[in-house]
Amino acid sequence: MADSIEFKLEGVDSLLGKLEAITTETKRKTGRSALRKAGNVIVTQIKRNAEQLDDPHTARSIADNAALRWNGRMFKQTGDLAFRIGILQGAVLKKHPSTAKDAPTPHWRLLEFGTEKMAAKPLVRAAANSRLIEVFNTFSVNYEAGIDRAIKRAQKKGETA
Repeated sequence: MADSIEFKLEGVDSLLGKLEAITTETKRKTGRSALRKAGNVIVTQIKRNAEQLDDPHTARSIADNAALRWNGRMFKQTGDLAFRIGILQGAVLKKHPSTAKDAPTPHWRLLEFGTEKMAAKPLVRAAANSRLIEVFNTFSVNYEAGIDRAIKRAQKKGETA
């Protein structure tokens, strides 16, 4: 069974009108910047959740491995802007002797999904679900502000040229 998320965006009519006035390249640059800021809201919440679950007696920190990375593969294949949000270093510990704070933390998956002997304590899914409205608001505010700046720059160039 898949989880579903429903939401309704209101007040984007002015944004849609402004989108027609700028180039595709400007839309992409502005969109990528706004999407990064929105994604960082989730990453910050993941770090907060992970700090509550991290064992203070070990050097490895799940919170230090929470990251947001550009998804170039999706962009090249579909043209859609996308970031990947999650925990770095994967799920398998490959003879990594380091015990530094940013050393691999493959045990995060055991906490996230649980085991047959331990209930799940989701940190990534919970972060995404708890900050959903804030993510949408951050994206829309930053995207519209970026588009406004782009339109002003274009008008300024048009007046001086």
